Amino acid sequence: MSIKIGTRGSKLALTQTETVIKKLAALNIATERVIISTEGDTTTGVPLHEIGGEGVFVRALDDAILAGQIDCAVHSMKDIPAARPLELVTAAILKRDSAADYLAHSCPLGKVRIVGTSSTRRRAQMLRHDPEITPKDLRGNVDTRIRKLGGGEYDAIVLAEAGLTRLGIRIQGERLPPERFVPSPNQGAIAVVSRADPSVMEVLSSLDHSQTRTDVAIERAMMEQLGGGCSTPMGIYCRAGHLIGEVLALDGTRTERIETDVRTIEQAREEGRKLREKAQDLIDEAHAKLRLSP
Repeated sequence: MSIKIGTRGSKLALTQTETVIKKLAALNIATERVIISTEGDTTTGVPLHEIGGEGVFVRALDDAILAGQIDCAVHSMKDIPAARPLELVTAAILKRDSAADYLAHSCPLGKVRIVGTSSTRRRAQMLRHDPEITPKDLRGNVDTRIRKLGGGEYDAIVLAEAGLTRLGIRIQGERLPPERFVPSPNQGAIAVVSRADPSVMEVLSSLDHSQTRTDVAIERAMMEQLGGGCSTPMGIYCRAGHLIGEVLALDGTRTERIETDVRTIEQAREEGRKLREKAQDLIDEAHAKLRLSP
């Protein structure tokens, strides 16, 4: 059988899709790549939370699967929202790469003042680390962001380390330890989403990595209890059952955090409920401030 695989057109998305294609080719599965444009790709001048936030890179690919234009789509797992169409399944999750963020900088680390990122989480974590920095919005693909750094618009930018690794990019900077700069839930994982067709699911399931699936499921269980979406500065990270979750104030001055070992999805949900109870004021504050921002 031949499988039509949908992807965004960015270099990183194409690289991740090529990884899936090569793995399927090793199993003698023929594939066809289909590039689909998403709203997140075409609207680059504003922060993500202003153009729909969660799912902005996913919806067009979901629609293409449901319409029968493609059989499946490759995503960065962190881009997939909690609420999903019932007709779609995450058929495979590849072995996770680094979940950490990476601070790329063009000047000595001690002189970094303007840091580029449009993520509320990354902004808050950087401000917590150094209240003297000035976060500045930054959108675009990895190449665009690095070009803007080289052009002097920023002293540093925050990127996902996994993306740099997949693209073979080496750039001056520092890995931000995920235990302190807790990443977005599911960062570093690649997912393959398909329609709930047993014949397609069976083929794709051969790519699945069980430990990664367990870890990202734990992260998503906590994320679903916290809610908040991309407007809330929050990080969630699980490695082999060790779970860290934190919610921050937008300015990084306050943090609520839970760190514990969990074995089941229900335990993760319970920890998520505990963290939400502790951090409800921060979640409400972030929603209110971003609604009022110009």
